[in-house]
Amino acid sequence: MSSTVDIFSLSKSIAPVTRTVKKYRVMIFLLLLAGIYGFIVFRINTLAGIAPDTSAVPATSEASRAHIDEGVAKKIQDLQDNSVSVKSLFDEARQNPFDE
Repeated sequence: MSSTVDIFSLSKSIAPVTRTVKKYRVMIFLLLLAGIYGFIVFRINTLAGIAPDTSAVPATSEASRAHIDEGVAKKIQDLQDNSVSVKSLFDEARQNPFDE
């Protein structure tokens, strides 16, 4: 017996399947798209709920704090007190810090 597959008989046997797929191709595409979207939303929700590892979070005491030299702070204060334009600039910045 020969086990060769005839292409013509193969195309005849899958013809009903191809007709069904062609008929519902828009619905299949939308279901595939909805499945991908649902999987992405599921993964985002899963990954968003995971708490970080304690070794990955630095301790508060290890965080460096900003340090302003006392001499520089005194010089800025003196400049602010002596100059009217600088004093008004500081006052304006205090009133509206987000205005440039």
